[in-house]
Amino acid sequence: MDTRPKVSSLLNHMANYTNLTQGAKEHEEAENIAEGKKKPTKTMLTAISMSAIATNGVVPAGGSYFMISRALGPEFGGAVGLCFYLGTTFAAAMYILGAIEIFLIYIFPRAAIFRSDDALKESAAMLNNMRVYGTAFLVLMVLVVFVGVRYVNKFASLFLACVIVSILAIYAGAIKSSFAPPNFPVCMLGNRTLSSRHIDVCSKTKEMNNMTVPSKLWGFFCNSSHYFNVTCDDYFEHNNVTSIQGIPGLASGIIVENLWSNYLPKGELIEKPSAKSSDFLGNLNHEYVLVDITTSFTLLVGIFFPSVTGIMAGSNRSGDLKDAQKSIPIGTILAILTTSFVYLSSVVLFGACIEGVVLRDKFGDAVKGNLVVGTLSWPSPWVIVIGSFFSTCGAGLQSLTGAPRLLQAIAKDNIIPFLRVFGHSKANGEPTWALLLTAVIAELGILIASLDLVAPILSMFFLMCYLFVNLACALQTLLRTPNWRPRFRYYHWALSFMGMSICVALMFISSWYYAIVAMVIAGMIYKYIEYQGAEKEWGDGIRGLSLSAARFALLRLEEGPPHTKNWRPQLLVMLKLDEDLHVKHPRLLTFASQLKAGKGLTIVGSVLVGNFLENYGEALAAEQTIKHLMEAEKVKGFCQLVVAAKLREGISHLIQSCGLGGMKHNTVVMGWPNGWRQSEDARAWKTFIGTVRVTTAAHLALLVAKNVSFFPSNVEPFAEGNIDVWWIVHDGGMLMLLPFLLKQHKVWRKCAIRIFTVAQLEDNSIQMKKDLATFLYHLRIEAEVEVVEMHDSDISAYTYERTLMMEQRSQMLRHMRLSKTERDREAQLVKDRNSMLRLTSIGSDEDEETETYQEKVHMTWTKDKYMASRGHKPKTLEGFQDLLNMRPDQSNVRRMHTAVKLNEVIVNKSHEAKLVLLNMPGPPRNPEGDENYMEFLEVLTEGLERVLLVRGGGSEVITIYS
Repeated sequence: MDTRPKVSSLLNHMANYTNLTQGAKEHEEAENIAEGKKKPTKTMLTAISMSAIATNGVVPAGGSYFMISRALGPEFGGAVGLCFYLGTTFAAAMYILGAIEIFLIYIFPRAAIFRSDDALKESAAMLNNMRVYGTAFLVLMVLVVFVGVRYVNKFASLFLACVIVSILAIYAGAIKSSFAPPNFPVCMLGNRTLSSRHIDVCSKTKEMNNMTVPSKLWGFFCNSSHYFNVTCDDYFEHNNVTSIQGIPGLASGIIVENLWSNYLPKGELIEKPSAKSSDFLGNLNHEYVLVDITTSFTLLVGIFFPSVTGIMAGSNRSGDLKDAQKSIPIGTILAILTTSFVYLSSVVLFGACIEGVVLRDKFGDAVKGNLVVGTLSWPSPWVIVIGSFFSTCGAGLQSLTGAPRLLQAIAKDNIIPFLRVFGHSKANGEPTWALLLTAVIAELGILIASLDLVAPILSMFFLMCYLFVNLACALQTLLRTPNWRPRFRYYHWALSFMGMSICVALMFISSWYYAIVAMVIAGMIYKYIEYQGAEKEWGDGIRGLSLSAARFALLRLEEGPPHTKNWRPQLLVMLKLDEDLHVKHPRLLTFASQLKAGKGLTIVGSVLVGNFLENYGEALAAEQTIKHLMEAEKVKGFCQLVVAAKLREGISHLIQSCGLGGMKHNTVVMGWPNGWRQSEDARAWKTFIGTVRVTTAAHLALLVAKNVSFFPSNVEPFAEGNIDVWWIVHDGGMLMLLPFLLKQHKVWRKCAIRIFTVAQLEDNSIQMKKDLATFLYHLRIEAEVEVVEMHDSDISAYTYERTLMMEQRSQMLRHMRLSKTERDREAQLVKDRNSMLRLTSIGSDEDEETETYQEKVHMTWTKDKYMASRGHKPKTLEGFQDLLNMRPDQSNVRRMHTAVKLNEVIVNKSHEAKLVLLNMPGPPRNPEGDENYMEFLEVLTEGLERVLLVRGGGSEVITIYS
């Protein structure tokens, strides 16, 4: 039955899609009421990028995290999302601390619990007060958020109204100051600003009872506060005490003096440049107003930037918006335009209305701690005080509302397992557990209690989020993915790159060490998510970028073959599957992983015999089995499984078609067909030789591992031993390169390389050894060199015997078509006949063997005699007679002689070697000699535990040049 949905129902479902959490009915009322109070960034570039991403499809809960993760993948999304979550959470702590500071300094100073008369301990007492009240405020705000976002929005309306009234009061006060500036005196000694906290009058003397007496100020700079005839400070004596207006007004022209920057070090005097002053230095330990912190552009950016990070406040609550695609771009851009105007106009008005010495006085010492902006505003300073307090409270509530939702979205994606519990929520959709964690982290920020310490941390996390929002937009635009169709059209990849560059610059301008710490934290989260294997397919841009980069690289590789210096074995590992679709020789894959050590290309291929239409399910299962084995052996590569009617055809297809473009295999790895002599089915070793021929025709290198089950696993490193290379024929350098590559792996690292070469009678073995040592020196390969001399000797009877056995078996199986029973009987006959010949030629004990031979002959021919007695002539009789009378072919005798003698030398020298590498001769041109070829290879490698037969691909793979 077709279970696919009808078009009508599908369209209805898509049209009525909602990203609201089930049961969150009150979220429908959660419009972005406080959009106008968000703060702008230095530029609108990030907002433009975010608007493009937000309008490119439905944006559920998660906001910026959702945008980044779906554009750049779970690793980047999780890393940046968590950092942004931490930034938003610490921002809540910063806003709460700001509210407490306003409350304790300007609204209700008597509420301070900790006090100190010592000026040095006063700041510490203030920090303790902020910790206590900040914790209480945090608990209260968390309760409001816990009740529901509907109540947060109701408070937001009140807070927004207070902020608007405060801004209007500042503009009104600035206009009023142009014709009626407020009385706001600042006491000056020469051009130096004096603290007004402990002086009674701004004068050296005062009138008391119709008498002129010294003022308190006199006592601060002179030895006595009661007499005039005393020693005073030089600067105090030669400069006058004057009073200037701290807010001279809009028409005063003070903006000319405030126009240029003037960064000062900590402890420097705050001076008015245009005021008169003598050249005397005087004592600086008096009631002057000093700079409390070394200022610079980078420092001020770091402190100021968190106040303009509100552009993400709406996107953080994307799950609570009716139409996030519409609300996020419009609300964000309008908020930035509005608040940018407010910020820039405020800066201009402050510079045009207020004295520079007052602007630099952070704690208001020169104006008795009064709020300067409050004094400028109209009709009352309390408008600014109350507006500032509610503004910071509202910003704190917004952060405590957005941060848990951001964490919940990350937890629900299940890319970080231990955060899974924070994905749960109440029936109304409120992320309860995420809110509790947010409260705990915010409490840590409150315990720090210093805004100057918290602010740079926030800047890094926010800037990192903005950076990746811009990167996501730029990447999607450049890749031109089919799904990139944002409704917001006013974007460009160049603007996104510009925004990304500005974010990076601001991170290091604000605080380079905080920037590095933030990047390290994000990098650790990225690697953790990658290590956990976040298998999420979101169609992200990083995957698209990888595809584009792969295409570009493949096209570049097509330009020509790799240079010898860049050659490395790109492997096609041929695995054989059993009837249960399990890999027969997994150690072959282990050896491949040791040879590659994670570098270059590895393709693991296998053939499933059958019909593709009928065996598709089995092919998928076999492919999964191979992939799991690759994962277990830590093989980084690809799996290619082919379903073919014949095994040899499938192998041929794999060798021909695996890889893409220039990224193709150049080396085939396969196992030796063990037990081929005893096998009833000759297809196994014929398939092997066919693979050798196909590999040779394709000009590929070939590695054949014999006794592969004895090869070491990845957890069995050799503590010592040798890798012996028997260099008989030059094959392009494969025999030299392979042991070097193996030694890069921990299993073979402690093995030494020994290279043997064979000298004939006419060769100078001493010179050969010197030349080989020099060659290895130029190749930068450390190895022990030995030249083995093999003199021509008489061909032994054993060689004749092995050759004859080989030829007889080959001829017998080629010329006779027998049943299985008859073939077994014939093989037994040939073996017995050869045993008799060997006894005769070698001169062993003839009686026992001859008796055995006669007995076996009798047994072998019983059935034939029975058939003859019934009138049937055995069709094999003439063939057997020919075999018994044949003489071995002399060319085969010579080949067998070489194999036997070389095997004796190799076994003598390398019987204890951990691995022996040998040249592998090519297969015969005439297929009739295939079995002889197998026998030669078998004789050549007898008595060796681990053997790797190597056949080069016809090109040089190693060079002495750099």
